[in-house]
Amino acid sequence: MELSQKRFFLGLFSSSILGGLVVFILTGGIFQSDDKNYNSISEHQKVIKTEFKNTLEVNIPTGMDFLRSSQSALPGVVHIQSLFGSEFSINPLEGFFNQEARSSGSGVIISDDGYIATNYHVIRDAGIIEITLNDNRTYSAKVIGTDETTDLALLKIEEDKLTFVPYGNSDIVMLGEWVLAIGNPFNLNSTVTAGIVSAKARNIGVLRTQSNLQIESFIQTDAAVNPGNSGGALVNLKGELIGINTAIATHTGSYQGYSFAVPVSLVKKVMDDLLEYGSVQRGLLGVYIQDMNAHIAERNDLELVSGVLISNVNRSSAAEEAGLQKGDIIVAINKYPVKNTSELQEYVARNRPGDQIEVHYVREKKSYSVQATLRNSEGKNQLSFRDNEIDYEGAHFKNLTLDQMKKNKLKGGVIISNGQKSIWNKAGITDGFIITTIDKVNIFNVTEFKLAMENKKGGVLIEGIDAKDNVQAFALDWGK
Repeated sequence: MELSQKRFFLGLFSSSILGGLVVFILTGGIFQSDDKNYNSISEHQKVIKTEFKNTLEVNIPTGMDFLRSSQSALPGVVHIQSLFGSEFSINPLEGFFNQEARSSGSGVIISDDGYIATNYHVIRDAGIIEITLNDNRTYSAKVIGTDETTDLALLKIEEDKLTFVPYGNSDIVMLGEWVLAIGNPFNLNSTVTAGIVSAKARNIGVLRTQSNLQIESFIQTDAAVNPGNSGGALVNLKGELIGINTAIATHTGSYQGYSFAVPVSLVKKVMDDLLEYGSVQRGLLGVYIQDMNAHIAERNDLELVSGVLISNVNRSSAAEEAGLQKGDIIVAINKYPVKNTSELQEYVARNRPGDQIEVHYVREKKSYSVQATLRNSEGKNQLSFRDNEIDYEGAHFKNLTLDQMKKNKLKGGVIISNGQKSIWNKAGITDGFIITTIDKVNIFNVTEFKLAMENKKGGVLIEGIDAKDNVQAFALDWGK
């Protein structure tokens, strides 16, 4: 072997020995112990440098900020438990006893003093309604009013200074816009899912009413919604309420891609009606309608394929009075373009009997507009009251209007009139007196008033506010 080769192998051997010594020293020897020189993994993680950043420092792209909208809306969404009396159980594991039937849903706080919007089907026929807030406080709720035609209901709990979800504007919601669905699916409280608006003014045929006046003009989204989400909030990325989640398209009973919400433009009107009148004040145009399409246009020699065709006009209706005729094509209401029957029904339903709407229509290829004064289901242009006023024991009693409640800073009550020669007047209660409590029990409407008085006998304590805003109390000799 040549001298140069010997030097090469000697150098290679020396390098191997030196490398092994370095590894031995750095690793603590061949018999290194598994014991670490720290006792807390969390503390150890703090001193280890990694390439990961704190998640709070991550920049959220504009238009994708789900954090703020979720955090602002979550406290305003509640869990609703509806109890429906009792059922007899013969389950051997439970024994023989009566058990309460329950259903679960969601609701949205819409005012700081405890008014809650939800779906009618969530609380239909419920004997007891329990509300659980996001912070786990629990309350009993009472029903202020319901509307089967829109599947909406207004509830009330006795609490103040609540976080509520502010109304947004569903009219300006656009297809492709990000939205969040917040509710309690499968009893999983405070669940948030995200999706986009995939359609508007959608009719899916889920509402059926005896009056045949149901309104289906849903916002369609692909945010995941499941049983228990009903009555919950659909919010935009500002955290504003744009709809009440109501239904899903499914063959299995669970989410399969699409969910549907009542638009807040309709929710607002229904909630105000239920609050002020106890029932929805529905303005009707009085026409039979159908969607326009290419086949109808060709058959009737029409150029329009978008809009709503009037197939018949009811006698003595708002439409007949305004001069609308069979064959007219409605293209807008109050300058809102109308592309289908769902949109037309929604825009009309936002109004009350006696309200005027501007109807834009096409007749024989010419455009016209006309003012129509809407009527109720009885053909009158007046508001209809249901359980809002009664004649009782010689006097007339009526629910407070929203303005009266605001003026007197009340959450409800009944006002007396025409009782000059009644037992009420003999006790000192004059016209204009607002009854707020009977025997220290709060009275919010005429239904509660009548129920409270039905079982009374002897002396009854009546408290409230007189016409001059003075708080007064009277002892009524109730000999009934």
